[in-house]
Amino acid sequence: MKFDRDQIAEMLQDSLPGPELFVVALTVSDAIRPKITVILDSEQGFGIDECALVSRRLARRIDEAYGEEASYTLEVTSPGADQPFTDQRQYTRHVGRTVNVKLQDGTEKTGVMEAAEAEGIQLAEEVKEKNKKKVLPAVLVPFADIKEARVVISFK
Repeated sequence: MKFDRDQIAEMLQDSLPGPELFVVALTVSDAIRPKITVILDSEQGFGIDECALVSRRLARRIDEAYGEEASYTLEVTSPGADQPFTDQRQYTRHVGRTVNVKLQDGTEKTGVMEAAEAEGIQLAEEVKEKNKKKVLPAVLVPFADIKEARVVISFK
């Protein structure tokens, strides 16, 4: 059975409990038994209960549209800690954390994200000087200049 990704996307939007949750990614595989993977996020964070609620609601809508005998696997999850941000709303939750930002010009910056604003992020970049780390004053890095950004995971 072939699932229509656009139709699944509409069903998914209708399955969200409110505007605080948003879709980061939706994939629908073309396998014999398709796998539908949904990645959700929220500016405040969310738990497994919200994932389960969306999963139940979406499964019910899929079963109604494609019939209960439709065979598929459904996974509803949050982005992993090592995943890059794909939506500007994801930055808000990570203010105060160290992030690695790859810019469109190929350069990289690592530092503490001090704020997330409408036009970009305030980043206090950490640079090494003579075997010491120095933190530069925060500067605005426009979203248009960001190719990829992700949280730096530290086990210290």
